[in-house]
Amino acid sequence: MDSNPSSAETADGSTGGSIYVSSEVTSAAKILVVGHFAVGKTTLIGSLSEITPLRTEEKMTQASLHVDDLHGVTGKTTTTVALDFGRLTLSDELVLYLFGTPGQQRFMQLWEDMARGALGALLLVDPGRLEETFPVIDLIESYGLEYAIAVNTFEADRVYAEAEVREALDLLPDTPVVYCDARDRQSSGHALIALVRHLLDRAA
Repeated sequence: MDSNPSSAETADGSTGGSIYVSSEVTSAAKILVVGHFAVGKTTLIGSLSEITPLRTEEKMTQASLHVDDLHGVTGKTTTTVALDFGRLTLSDELVLYLFGTPGQQRFMQLWEDMARGALGALLLVDPGRLEETFPVIDLIESYGLEYAIAVNTFEADRVYAEAEVREALDLLPDTPVVYCDARDRQSSGHALIALVRHLLDRAA
């Protein structure tokens, strides 16, 4: 175990950067990672975070069987009950704070606090359960957040073309749609970059 308190172990077991933000950083941005239940939000934040991510996962019990819809989900034994949190330094001056929201309707009251101060949202979708994305889009738009779509393909039986995703979700033409594997750092990073570029374009 590393005895240096300034380093942290990342999700893949490697030693990440300092647990403290560099004194050179002058700007910070809050980004939400959102999506329906069991779409891969915790996994994506874990793949991107340079520090050990904060997770509030609990084991699923019999009490949740009639509350959480496991249709189309395999191997799901835990669920986020509050938030996931990670950090990613983009440059010497800019750091991103990643907040993952719970996907179940019973936790939607957390959104008000989570959305406050956020610049935008990366919306993860499962191509096999696109219909479950509509309530999340409604929430994002109700808080006035810009967003990008990240189609998580790591367990997908079929990958739909971008035009099909856009039509199914009734997206605006300028809403970015990218494909990613939430387990892979480079792939997840590509999705996050698409969101950041979209936010910069909208701010220009």
